[in-house]
Amino acid sequence: MDIFLLCVFLPLVTVAWGQYNDYYYGPYNYGDNDEWVNVYRQGFNFQCPHGQVIVAVRSVFSKKEGSDRLWNYACMPASQSLGEPTECWWEEINRAGTEWYQTCSNNGLVAGFQSQYFPSVLDREWQFYCCRYSRRCPYSCWLTTEYPGHYGEDMDMMMYAYDYYIRGATTTFSAVHR
Repeated sequence: MDIFLLCVFLPLVTVAWGQYNDYYYGPYNYGDNDEWVNVYRQGFNFQCPHGQVIVAVRSVFSKKEGSDRLWNYACMPASQSLGEPTECWWEEINRAGTEWYQTCSNNGLVAGFQSQYFPSVLDREWQFYCCRYSRRCPYSCWLTTEYPGHYGEDMDMMMYAYDYYIRGATTTFSAVHR
């Protein structure tokens, strides 16, 4: 009887384990702690490899460096349930010195960022690199509570659960604090 149960359950365990591997991200690889995608007051362009999306964002702030931030991102392959990327594009630019809210159009997921610093307003403009996949991504979106509570706080945001993606972002801007 024990061998019979083993023969029945062993294939089930193998299938479950194979699916589990599809849902495990493992540790995020930001690279070395000293590696950032930008230096203060400089522009940058960061794109995940094809088929991957942004799953983690890290940032540190420096008032003495022009009230600017260093940025770093981690990418992971999108869920196989989404299929393959069918198209990728750059969204419209979010201008420096303004508040903005943007999500990827056409049900896209964020797979990169492009940013330029403007010393005249001590702020950055942003552009999202978005990718749409062959199978539709769920639309139940909400703003995360993982954001700095104060403009000068450091940030380390990670998507802890599989099938959660970054679809957009919002910002505040203060002419007083810059």
